[in-house]
Amino acid sequence: MSLTETLPVPALAAPAATPRLAQALAGLRSRVWRGALALILPLAVLALWHAATLNGWVAQQILPAPALVWTTLLDLWHSGELWTNLAISLTRVAWGFSAALVIGLALGVAMGLSKTAEAYLYPSFKAISEVPVLGWIPLLIMLVGIGEAMKILVIAKAAAVPITINTQQGIRNIPQPYLEVARVYRFNPRQLWLKVIFPSTLPSLFNGFRYGLTNAWLSLVTVELLASSEGIGYQMVWGRQLFQLDVVMACMLVIGLVGLAIDLFLQITETRLLRWRRAAF
Repeated sequence: MSLTETLPVPALAAPAATPRLAQALAGLRSRVWRGALALILPLAVLALWHAATLNGWVAQQILPAPALVWTTLLDLWHSGELWTNLAISLTRVAWGFSAALVIGLALGVAMGLSKTAEAYLYPSFKAISEVPVLGWIPLLIMLVGIGEAMKILVIAKAAAVPITINTQQGIRNIPQPYLEVARVYRFNPRQLWLKVIFPSTLPSLFNGFRYGLTNAWLSLVTVELLASSEGIGYQMVWGRQLFQLDVVMACMLVIGLVGLAIDLFLQITETRLLRWRRAAF
């Protein structure tokens, strides 16, 4: 018998997972766990809602059963009525938020870069921002009527406030060493904006965008509830007037889901842009 036959052959070790793969798996488990936790409260509310209607704790004329609300939602979906009103509402939000971006970024940049501009603009801006959306509606109805202009102005005002504040704070909070390095390397204005100001203020800007878009969506529903003949808010009013609370609750569900989808879209966009921000530095 040869020596090689008597020696044990070592077992081949399984290749260890790479750090990147392990990190990806850990991130996936974390997201799945957070998603499961996020479902606990909605499922508990749904179970309580079902039990309340099933046992007659609340009259179905006041609190429709979940199955009825779901059926109503499907009927509105297939009839196209829901899509039509939702498209009108989203169009109003898009116009109002676009106007808020222009106004908010202009004011925020001006007040962030110039103490003189802040001295002139901030007191008036603060006074205007302190008046809630509902307080502006009577004045705007008198000035521009109850048409689309009034709704877009209300949305723009609601969204412009957080965009302005976060833009101003983002510029003011740029670390001074970044500016000193840019001065040493003699950056021109374009390089200064692309390499220093914009990457540094990006997290604050996206906070303003998210709060601004949330305010825009909320103010839209408010103004449509009060002064509109179309849109998702008006559809809720129409359901209430006919005492069809299943329609009201179906519209509430759609409004909540659309708002959540908008916020998730901005979160994903922010994450990807922040990768570019790290690369820019």
